[in-house]
Amino acid sequence: MERKIIIEFNNLSFEGLLNDSNTSNLIWDSLPINSSVSTWGDEIYFSIPVNEEEEDAKEVVELGDLGFWPPGNAFCIFFGLTPASSKGEIRPASPVNLIGNINGGLDALRQVNPGESVKISRKD
Repeated sequence: MERKIIIEFNNLSFEGLLNDSNTSNLIWDSLPINSSVSTWGDEIYFSIPVNEEEEDAKEVVELGDLGFWPPGNAFCIFFGLTPASSKGEIRPASPVNLIGNINGGLDALRQVNPGESVKISRKD
Protein backbone atom coordinates (compact mmCIF):
# COMPACT_ATOMS: atom_id res chain seq x y z
CA MET A 1 0.00 0.00 0.00
CA GLU A 2 1.36 3.40 -0.97
CA ARG A 3 1.38 5.90 1.86
CA LYS A 4 1.17 9.37 0.36
CA ILE A 5 1.49 12.45 2.50
CA ILE A 6 0.94 16.16 1.94
CA ILE A 7 3.47 18.58 3.41
CA GLU A 8 1.96 22.08 3.63
CA PHE A 9 3.73 25.33 4.40
CA ASN A 10 2.14 28.81 4.47
CA ASN A 11 1.55 28.93 0.70
CA LEU A 12 3.31 25.84 -0.66
CA SER A 13 2.28 22.21 -0.76
CA PHE A 14 4.25 19.07 -1.63
CA GLU A 15 3.31 15.44 -2.02
CA GLY A 16 5.55 12.85 -0.45
CA LEU A 17 5.66 9.09 -0.32
CA LEU A 18 6.64 7.27 2.87
CA ASN A 19 8.67 4.07 2.68
CA ASP A 20 8.04 0.87 4.65
CA SER A 21 10.39 1.44 7.60
CA ASN A 22 9.53 1.27 11.31
CA THR A 23 10.22 5.00 11.58
CA SER A 24 7.83 5.75 8.70
CA ASN A 25 5.17 3.59 10.37
CA LEU A 26 5.47 5.64 13.57
CA ILE A 27 5.18 8.88 11.62
CA TRP A 28 2.18 7.62 9.60
CA ASP A 29 0.40 6.65 12.83
CA SER A 30 1.08 10.14 14.27
CA LEU A 31 -0.46 12.10 11.38
CA PRO A 32 -1.58 14.83 11.15
CA ILE A 33 1.43 16.67 12.58
CA ASN A 34 1.80 20.45 12.99
CA SER A 35 5.14 22.09 13.71
CA SER A 36 7.37 25.09 13.08
CA VAL A 37 10.16 25.09 10.49
CA SER A 38 13.90 25.41 11.00
CA THR A 39 16.43 25.46 8.16
CA TRP A 40 20.05 24.38 7.79
CA GLY A 41 21.40 25.16 4.37
CA ASP A 42 19.06 23.51 1.86
CA GLU A 43 17.44 21.34 4.51
CA ILE A 44 14.13 22.00 6.22
CA TYR A 45 13.61 20.26 9.54
CA PHE A 46 11.11 20.41 12.36
CA SER A 47 10.28 18.55 15.56
CA ILE A 48 7.60 15.89 15.43
CA PRO A 49 6.00 13.79 18.21
CA VAL A 50 7.92 10.65 17.27
CA ASN A 51 10.79 9.11 19.22
CA GLU A 52 12.86 6.50 17.40
CA GLU A 53 16.45 5.28 17.45
CA GLU A 54 18.68 5.05 14.39
CA GLU A 55 17.30 2.55 11.87
CA ASP A 56 19.73 1.81 9.04
CA ALA A 57 20.67 5.50 9.31
CA LYS A 58 22.43 7.21 6.39
CA GLU A 59 25.25 9.77 6.52
CA VAL A 60 24.62 10.88 2.91
CA VAL A 61 21.17 11.37 1.34
CA GLU A 62 19.74 12.14 -2.10
CA LEU A 63 17.92 15.17 -3.43
CA GLY A 64 14.27 14.99 -2.39
CA ASP A 65 14.83 12.48 0.42
CA LEU A 66 12.74 12.69 3.57
CA GLY A 67 14.54 11.71 6.75
CA PHE A 68 14.06 11.42 10.49
CA TRP A 69 16.86 12.81 12.64
CA PRO A 70 16.84 10.81 15.91
CA PRO A 71 18.82 13.27 18.11
CA GLY A 72 16.22 16.00 17.52
CA ASN A 73 13.10 13.91 16.87
CA ALA A 74 12.96 15.87 13.63
CA PHE A 75 11.40 15.37 10.21
CA CYS A 76 13.87 16.49 7.52
CA ILE A 77 13.42 17.49 3.88
CA PHE A 78 16.62 17.53 1.81
CA PHE A 79 16.49 19.77 -1.26
CA GLY A 80 20.14 20.73 -1.70
CA LEU A 81 23.47 21.07 0.06
CA THR A 82 23.78 21.51 3.82
CA PRO A 83 26.66 23.19 5.69
CA ALA A 84 28.13 19.70 6.27
CA SER A 85 28.04 18.77 2.56
CA SER A 86 31.14 18.39 0.44
CA LYS A 87 31.94 17.34 -3.14
CA GLY A 88 28.32 17.67 -4.22
CA GLU A 89 26.95 15.20 -1.67
CA ILE A 90 24.01 16.01 0.59
CA ARG A 91 25.12 15.35 4.16
CA PRO A 92 22.87 15.72 7.24
CA ALA A 93 24.31 16.99 10.54
CA SER A 94 24.42 13.35 11.66
CA PRO A 95 22.90 10.13 10.28
CA VAL A 96 19.17 10.11 9.50
CA ASN A 97 16.63 7.34 9.03
CA LEU A 98 15.36 7.53 5.46
CA ILE A 99 11.56 7.64 5.55
CA GLY A 100 10.56 8.50 1.98
CA ASN A 101 10.87 11.20 -0.65
CA ILE A 102 9.21 14.04 -2.49
CA ASN A 103 9.45 14.61 -6.22
CA GLY A 104 9.50 17.82 -8.19
CA GLY A 105 9.28 21.45 -7.22
CA LEU A 106 12.20 21.21 -4.82
CA ASP A 107 13.50 24.69 -5.74
CA ALA A 108 10.29 26.17 -4.31
CA LEU A 109 11.38 24.93 -0.87
CA ARG A 110 13.90 27.79 -0.83
CA GLN A 111 10.91 30.11 -0.23
CA VAL A 112 10.18 28.47 3.14
CA ASN A 113 11.39 30.57 6.07
CA PRO A 114 12.42 29.58 9.59
CA GLY A 115 9.51 29.86 12.01
CA GLU A 116 6.93 29.19 9.30
CA SER A 117 4.16 26.71 10.09
CA VAL A 118 4.17 23.24 8.55
CA LYS A 119 1.54 20.52 8.53
CA ILE A 120 1.97 16.91 7.43
CA SER A 121 -1.16 14.91 6.74
CA ARG A 122 -2.25 11.75 4.95
CA LYS A 123 -3.27 12.15 1.34
CA ASP A 124 -6.54 10.39 0.61
